[in-house]
Amino acid sequence: MLSLFGKKRVSILGLDISSTSVKLLELSQTNEGYRVESYAVVPLPVNAVTENNINDVDVVANALVGVVEKSKTKAKHGAVAVAGSAVITKLIEMPGDLNEEQMELQVSNDAEQYIPFQIEDVALDFEVQGLVDGKDDRVEVLLAACRRENIDSRVAALTISGINPKVVDIEAYAMERAFQLITGQLDGLDESSTVAIIDVGARVTTLSVLLGGQTVYSREQLFGGQQLTEEIQRRYGLSLEEAGVAKKQGGLPDDYEHEVLAPFLDAVVQQITRSLQFYFSSSEHEEVDHVVLAGGVASMAGLADLVRDRLGTPCVVANPFAHMTVASRVNAMALSNDAPALMIACGLAMRSFD
Repeated sequence: MLSLFGKKRVSILGLDISSTSVKLLELSQTNEGYRVESYAVVPLPVNAVTENNINDVDVVANALVGVVEKSKTKAKHGAVAVAGSAVITKLIEMPGDLNEEQMELQVSNDAEQYIPFQIEDVALDFEVQGLVDGKDDRVEVLLAACRRENIDSRVAALTISGINPKVVDIEAYAMERAFQLITGQLDGLDESSTVAIIDVGARVTTLSVLLGGQTVYSREQLFGGQQLTEEIQRRYGLSLEEAGVAKKQGGLPDDYEHEVLAPFLDAVVQQITRSLQFYFSSSEHEEVDHVVLAGGVASMAGLADLVRDRLGTPCVVANPFAHMTVASRVNAMALSNDAPALMIACGLAMRSFD
């Protein structure tokens, strides 16, 4: 069985492999809370990863080597994640008196009735959630299955780079884990609150809806900051690399904010609204209590205010490091700037403390 939910005993690097970069985060824990020990981001070449699939394992492995060197970490174990769209999850009931080995055997034997793929093509894992309501002799078990090719490419990239692949997680659960660190930023949050985390990455936007701190809905759509980069490239005759640098550092013509940036921010809000409408149409809810913006696009000036005004819902930009201390070798300013984009890496790094 694959350790999607496996127990860890060592310091684990959170390694978020996205379509445009590899992000590394290492945390330690003291009585005062968490501390950022190492952090780095290294870009990936175009098309090395597309739609959450690793196309070139060696290129990703080289990026992993680079991000480890840049971070100066000494840790040798890593956690990566697969996208929720690549994973099938299902809650099942099982006898409560089974030990872990017996439960694993039964899950393997019964998995075919729950998974619409050939069992030999998927990796399985499970986690006991607790007793079934009204049935003291039955437990609720979360079954997770992912195609082996998605797992194998990530494991291979880590192994080639010299990192021991300790955990393969699910992005939505890593995000849920990191959400624990930002609850203090949300006024009036309680166990009945519904929170929408909008992770706007380079090419994919993911909506995760949490109820009582647990993920109840997740949806991905192809939209992200790369569209702004490509529009800058097209309009101003720049290379893709030049456009990416200009987007972050400025120096674009005077018409940029009105003619390019403003329409893009409007498009972001439209995508968020559309994602939420899909959620509302498939649930009993007609609104959410809070919106949390994550991903590289989240820190764009004015976006949180725009979302709040258009949706009429409180909106904050995620910063899981707000109450953490930072090691001297970590660039605190760069960490703060990248904070919204490091939610998944942070949730993965927190696997060290399970």
